[in-house]
Amino acid sequence: MKTDAHPQYAEVAVTCSCGNKFNTKSTLGKPTLHIEVCSECHPFYTGTQKIVDTAGRIEKFNQKYNKTSAKTA
Repeated sequence: MKTDAHPQYAEVAVTCSCGNKFNTKSTLGKPTLHIEVCSECHPFYTGTQKIVDTAGRIEKFNQKYNKTSAKTA
């Protein structure tokens, strides 16, 4: 068998944007991992809806496609 064929499986400290911290194991190769959503703040597990900035996305979409339609008209 080949030696060193598999990556190292080490412990990683995970930090969520909500402030929750926990340890897990990963082949990431870094000692820390920053995530946006965890089981403490995910709507599926909490039962609450998280407010998402959709207005900013819609404005960007409208600005992008209003410019292109103005050029074609």
